[in-house]
Amino acid sequence: MRAVLMAGGSGTRLRPLTCDLPKPMVPILNRPIAEHIINLLKRHQITEVIATLHYLPDVLRDYFQDGSDFGVQMTYAVEEDQPLGTAGCVKNIAELLDETFLVISGDSITDFDLTAAIEFHKQKQSKATLILTRVPNPIEFGVVITDEEGKIKRFLEKPSTSEIFSDTVNTGIYILEPEALDYLPDNTESDFSKDLFPLLLAKNEPMYGYIAQGYWCDVGHLDAYREAQYDALDRKVKLDFAYEEISPGIWIGQNTFVDTTAHIETPTIIGDNCRIGARVQIEAGTVIGDNVTVGADANLKRPIVWNGAFVGEEAHLSACVISRGSRVDRRAHVLEAAVVGSLSTVGEEAQISTGVRVWPSKKIESGAILNINLIWGNTAQRNLFGQRGVQGLANIDITPEFAVRLGSAYGSTLKPGSKVTVSRDQRNISRMVTRSLIAGLMSVGVDIQNLDATAIPIARTVIPTMSVAGGIHVRVHPDRPDYTLIEFMDAKGINISKAQEKKIEGAYFKEDMRRALIHEVGDVAYPSQVIDRYCTAFEKLLHVSTLTNSRAKIVIDYVYAVSGAVLPQMLDKFGADAVVLNASLNKHAVTTADREGLLTQLGHVVEALKANFGVQVSANGEQLILVDESGFPIRGEMLTALMVDMILTSNPRGTVVVPVHASSAVEQVARRHDGRVIRTKANPTALMEACQRNSNVVLGGSGDTGFIFPQLHPGFDSMFCIAKIIEMLTIQERSLATARSELPRVIHRTQTIRCPWTAKGALMRYLVETHPAQNLELIDGVKIGQPFDDNWLLVLPDASEPLVHLYANSGDRDWVDDTIRNYRHRVQTFVERQQEYHPAEV
Repeated sequence: MRAVLMAGGSGTRLRPLTCDLPKPMVPILNRPIAEHIINLLKRHQITEVIATLHYLPDVLRDYFQDGSDFGVQMTYAVEEDQPLGTAGCVKNIAELLDETFLVISGDSITDFDLTAAIEFHKQKQSKATLILTRVPNPIEFGVVITDEEGKIKRFLEKPSTSEIFSDTVNTGIYILEPEALDYLPDNTESDFSKDLFPLLLAKNEPMYGYIAQGYWCDVGHLDAYREAQYDALDRKVKLDFAYEEISPGIWIGQNTFVDTTAHIETPTIIGDNCRIGARVQIEAGTVIGDNVTVGADANLKRPIVWNGAFVGEEAHLSACVISRGSRVDRRAHVLEAAVVGSLSTVGEEAQISTGVRVWPSKKIESGAILNINLIWGNTAQRNLFGQRGVQGLANIDITPEFAVRLGSAYGSTLKPGSKVTVSRDQRNISRMVTRSLIAGLMSVGVDIQNLDATAIPIARTVIPTMSVAGGIHVRVHPDRPDYTLIEFMDAKGINISKAQEKKIEGAYFKEDMRRALIHEVGDVAYPSQVIDRYCTAFEKLLHVSTLTNSRAKIVIDYVYAVSGAVLPQMLDKFGADAVVLNASLNKHAVTTADREGLLTQLGHVVEALKANFGVQVSANGEQLILVDESGFPIRGEMLTALMVDMILTSNPRGTVVVPVHASSAVEQVARRHDGRVIRTKANPTALMEACQRNSNVVLGGSGDTGFIFPQLHPGFDSMFCIAKIIEMLTIQERSLATARSELPRVIHRTQTIRCPWTAKGALMRYLVETHPAQNLELIDGVKIGQPFDDNWLLVLPDASEPLVHLYANSGDRDWVDDTIRNYRHRVQTFVERQQEYHPAEV
């Protein structure tokens, strides 16, 4: 016996799930509806299946092919020009139907006993048998009334409330004799319920209704789609599961990792090749497809997550649908009955409200609240470059294919035959991205000087010596261990300008990239003596005899991450004793909690060894935290003030460059030494540029970014900083604890407040308009205070997240506490008012 699978529907009421997918290919329990239908047919020994196709026919045809992988024989009939209707498409293949056949819709989930229905049809010698079922609310369906023998007496397609005369409805599954199709015209649109069945009834042909027992759901709209999933999980319908049931009510696919701290309620299904992070909460009824990543602390309350989706850390999904390849970023919320179409992105801390539908390939900006359907157009394209280079989730945003395209875009902004250095940290993820960047650069005729795994200060030092147009460095992000950071440097080793960033973005988004001829493809060279060049420059800027006489003992903690061992070699050469901790490479990213634990350990080791000080190095050689001889950690604002004090003690009347939010302790220290302070925007590039642009700069940076010594190279360098600290402490004949005790006492507090992107500009304007101009400083954000006064407050929008940061500075703790409290309330009130006025801005 043959079956006709009617798979031509576009599923209009299932939008946006069916924009790029025919309705029968929408997944239930991670398998297309059509596959469940074929499994049902197979259970009843029906293995010859003819699928009638119209909407996106290749999707279904490519999936099932000849049907052999599914245990059936599949053939296809495509309605090329226009849809012929439910009956017309079957009439179109009448020559293939020479015996009793079954017609089944491609958009329903059922476990009816088809064998019993076929036996009933044959016993009644029926021309057409409709498989019927009883439902509580028949308004959505064709209502049918039969006599006690099952013969159909009357039916009505989708009645109004006043027309309901039965709760027995047509399920769209029919058993037909070939001659029933003789009543239909050729190549004409026609429908079983509207055309053929009334005609058979009028001709008094034998037509019966078989009332089936079992489960049936017409997956005709989004609510029904979700209900079908939940019913299938609760085993209200007999369906085949694609995965092993590892414990009662939990099905998990192959090569899937679930963190031991994740909590999973039953029933739940998780597909193949998934990654479920730490402390994830998964409530009963959740369906997770194949190749899905769920970040730590995410909360999943019965969502349906399709293949290839990404769910960020602390994201909340509630009874929603996340389609194929979509992203829900960190702390975003997608509420009940919402739908996110395929390949869409929900930005960090954004919210999709209840019932809202997002069509495929849309972008919801970070912090936005979406209260209306997003159908037409697209939101603004995100800039490639953030506050420091190109950054994104490792192997999610920053993938090999992305990196190839980015390399091509960068190379296309350079002249053919240009040379570029490429360097990275030691992580495998960085090696992968670097190789892809190199491939992209070579494809546009750029030659590569491959520095391989190299600390970024070394790369910045050698770039000006190599006659290159610039450099790229790839590493794990210093503040986000799940992020990859790609930084671009100019010929001097400084991060590239905004203008150059815009050129690269233009080439990337417009795909305006040249293609080199075969003989023009770039070359790769591996320059030698890179570390020697750095060490030579390093040594020239130190008082070697002072270092040699210091006999210093320091403890260096590499936190399982830093490239190379240059520093211990250099210190050994100078006669200093360096004890190294955690120098091996750990494949897993070190968390903030891990780093804090290692810092405590470092303090204990420094005390036990009676070392001069300890240092924890991070950010691939850029950043550091000091530990004094008593084991006390020196970081952040204290570290900034300490370094300014030591460097200006050695270089009185020198100039230091610090970010706008650094504490006023910097100015107080500078006044002691007749020094000058320059404040810049709070980003690394601004600090580097200011150090190069101004004369007599002896130090730049902060405890958060690391420190710049412009005479060495334009970037941050923790390795040189350590050697310089040994030198300065020796010359100044003091210890770190002593230097720390002599710093000015300044109260400096910070607090972070959520602020949507759409409110940031209005917030800054509001602050400017509500304060006297003479009390404002607008280097970056809005700084409010009296000129030359240490009492000030800075409101600084975050460059990459929907946040604003408050910094309060004073010698008076009460003033700081009151000011922070006051401005936190003002900012929160302003943001809430903005969202009331613009609730649906995206």
